[in-house]
Amino acid sequence: MSQSAAFAGLWSSLPTPLTPWVLDVIQSMGHTQMTPVQASTIPLFMQHKDVVVEAVTGSGKTLAFVIPILERLIRRDTRLRRNEVGALVISPTRELATQIHSVFSLFLNAQPDNSTLKDENGEGSPPPSTDTEYSGAGFPPPLLLVSSDKSSPAQDIQRFLSTGADIIIGTPGRMEEFLIGKGKTVVSVKELEVLVLDEADRLLDLGFQAALTRIITHIPKQRRTGLFSATMTDADALSELVRVGLRNPARIVVKVQSKRTRGTSSGTLQESHIIEERRIPAGLQNFYISCLPSEKLVQLTRIIKQESSSHHAPHFIVYFATCACVDYFYRILPTLLPSNVQLHSLHGHLPPAARTRALSAFSSTLSSSSSPSVLLATDVAARGLDIPHVDVVIQFDPPSDSKAFSHRCGRTARAGRSGKAYALLVGREIEYIDFLSVRKIPIRQHPSILADGSKAPDTDCPSTEDDDVSTFMFQIRQTVKTDRALHDKAIKAFVSFVRAYSKHEASYIFRIKDLDLIGVAKSFGLLRLPRMPELKDRDKSQWEGAELDWDSYCYADKAQEAKRVEEDSKKAVVKHDSETRAAKRKRNAAWSQQADDKNDKDKRRTQKARKKQWLKSQNVVVGDLKGTLQTGRAKPKESSGEDDWDELAREERLAKKLRKGAVSQKEFDQEFGDL
Repeated sequence: MSQSAAFAGLWSSLPTPLTPWVLDVIQSMGHTQMTPVQASTIPLFMQHKDVVVEAVTGSGKTLAFVIPILERLIRRDTRLRRNEVGALVISPTRELATQIHSVFSLFLNAQPDNSTLKDENGEGSPPPSTDTEYSGAGFPPPLLLVSSDKSSPAQDIQRFLSTGADIIIGTPGRMEEFLIGKGKTVVSVKELEVLVLDEADRLLDLGFQAALTRIITHIPKQRRTGLFSATMTDADALSELVRVGLRNPARIVVKVQSKRTRGTSSGTLQESHIIEERRIPAGLQNFYISCLPSEKLVQLTRIIKQESSSHHAPHFIVYFATCACVDYFYRILPTLLPSNVQLHSLHGHLPPAARTRALSAFSSTLSSSSSPSVLLATDVAARGLDIPHVDVVIQFDPPSDSKAFSHRCGRTARAGRSGKAYALLVGREIEYIDFLSVRKIPIRQHPSILADGSKAPDTDCPSTEDDDVSTFMFQIRQTVKTDRALHDKAIKAFVSFVRAYSKHEASYIFRIKDLDLIGVAKSFGLLRLPRMPELKDRDKSQWEGAELDWDSYCYADKAQEAKRVEEDSKKAVVKHDSETRAAKRKRNAAWSQQADDKNDKDKRRTQKARKKQWLKSQNVVVGDLKGTLQTGRAKPKESSGEDDWDELAREERLAKKLRKGAVSQKEFDQEFGDL
């Protein structure tokens, strides 16, 4: 198969020449030539056309809208006033918004002169309208609007007024509050030039359609609008967004094709080639490993060890289904991986500052094959993030949103580089491969990796469990036993995984009833199984819980342990009080009532014994009797006492009425006391 990075000409070949300092920044970033999506989008966007752009991850979509925005603002006849906005960029996550903000900052910090800022009256020196290569000096820095511990909507407006930002980048909620909420009377959008919705389909998937519609109706119609994504769909919501927000847009679809030489049956090569379309980067090697659910963690550690030692890969991203899974395995994996592996955690439940620190630490850490860095993440890190030099992506859990598969893979092999991606599939999940092929995501099987690093024989479904499963389970349990909080995290992670799996979009493939949940529990190293309906009818013969004194199993956090002890004490007191009250009621009952209760109990015991004896004589199993009485479709085998059987059935019916209170105990005894 032949694959290579695609380029579409020099930057100097654009119909409208770029501003010199903008071109200098582009070349300093190492982009000597345009990618196809840039060559197709930039001229249209600069020539007053709305665009809908779909291109694979890592193809350069960010520069495809950053450059036109800068050039349109540079070429304005007059500068924007202090409270006016020139461009809006909306992204689904704060991480992606932060990354886009950093790209704009890189350009604007490289201006040749920052002395000519907006004055207090609102305007600066106007650029010569006839000069197409105006230097663009004095543009203020861009403004980032995302949720943060240190920033509020009111503070966002203060920062906007103090900096006079022309370009605003943010998430939908914060952007709506800035434009329509607290900033409605302060922020002016009448001079808005450009609106960009990055990862537009994801914005809709996350439920931001109403917010986006309100923003679009608030801003002027005389503007340029661009929708960008790697997996644009024809969903009704997206079509409605295009209808409301864009005017006669140009649709740009950049496809990646691979050329495969086809051979004859005898093995000789023919001259013809097969051209295949793919929705993943051209330099990506995409694999899947079929294993048992209990072996997934074993295979994960072996992939990291093999790729770092044999192929010198220093940067990994591992994707899990839920935030709870990331949080749990972040604490467990250090006991299973070599001590030189650096782990980072990124998911949506972390505070904004912690998410920023984690992403920055992973991106900036100097890693090597002898000291690799591994980022454990959810799909919050699946879209748009341009993390340099990611070598391997591992999908521990296939994404519930099938579109996220290509986005996850696209974190590696970006901008013409090479990379690898692995997906761990269990059981009938192997059918996911055919689903991906329909989505034009080529993927091929990689044999399971053995303990010595060698490859196992090719098989779609391994029949025997790897010997290291029990070893891993023991190691995990030993770690979990050190702190009851880890047990809580393990249960939370397991339950959240089961819930996420049951809601998978491809539910005809990912069926919870077909998943070996006991094997999954082994992979999580659970001390005991949680009480949940999905486990109610499962075969637990292969499960053995940990031997543990749960009363003395404590939290490492003293405050949390003190709270647990207090709650246990309260429960013990409540239980003791309940038992005491029951015993007291029994003691305080009248002697005649106690005697009657004892006689009734003895009668019921005698009747039960006689019933069992009669059933035994009729060769009827007690369990069969209940079903037979309920259905009324069969009678005991070899039964010679028809009258006895009818009498027994009548007694059962009357006993039900007795339990419901329809008849009294006295009436029941009169009827069947001599049975």
